Amino acid sequence: MSTKATILFAEDDASLAFMVKDSLEDEGYKVVHFADGQSAIDQFDKNKFDLCLLDIMMPNKDGYMVAKKVRQQSDLTPILFLSTKSQEEDRLKGYDKGADDYIAKPFSMPELLKKIEVFLKRSKKMHAETATIFHINNLVFSPIDLKISTATAAFNITQKEADLLRFLCEHQNKVVKRDEVLLHVWGKDDYFLGRSMDVYMTKLRKYLKVDPEVIIETIHGVGFRLVVPTP
Repeated sequence: MSTKATILFAEDDASLAFMVKDSLEDEGYKVVHFADGQSAIDQFDKNKFDLCLLDIMMPNKDGYMVAKKVRQQSDLTPILFLSTKSQEEDRLKGYDKGADDYIAKPFSMPELLKKIEVFLKRSKKMHAETATIFHINNLVFSPIDLKISTATAAFNITQKEADLLRFLCEHQNKVVKRDEVLLHVWGKDDYFLGRSMDVYMTKLRKYLKVDPEVIIETIHGVGFRLVVPTP
């Protein structure tokens, strides 16, 4: 069986780690397991991983610290959290650290396998996208370079901000529903992800305000609209 992808798996529960690693390898994945956060961080710097599967509560460094380190190195590597922590603030903190999804323990392997498949496909698509350039009135947006620029200024943005702005640009001057944005950019319609999306919208508005004619409107109860003057 050919290897589908290489997964960084950080989990300090030995029995759970054995079960998950064995199941993933049966599906053709290469799984590199670490029992603490610092070891995961050290090896992420030295090796190429296609996806990170992280427990939150671990010795040395917790999953949040690992996710933060991964995001410093890569905006495209999917990060999935596995944790018994299920409070709203825990989920929001996870998304703020760059997580793509949050899977509460106990979970089913079919669910985990499906989520891994979905995020790997999305990551592959993002890597393969051509270097499309969007002209937003007086702004130039390069999704591949993660940059918004004008004649006099330039802003570097994150991958998630770029994914969100790209979707808005592809539907400029049209209303896009909240659930459509969540499904396209985050892969699922989720309350906590919705809260995170609102934060990203606020960040994008700050970048775009250098051109006062470009506005991201909130259509209350429906969604958003990127308003761009037409020639």
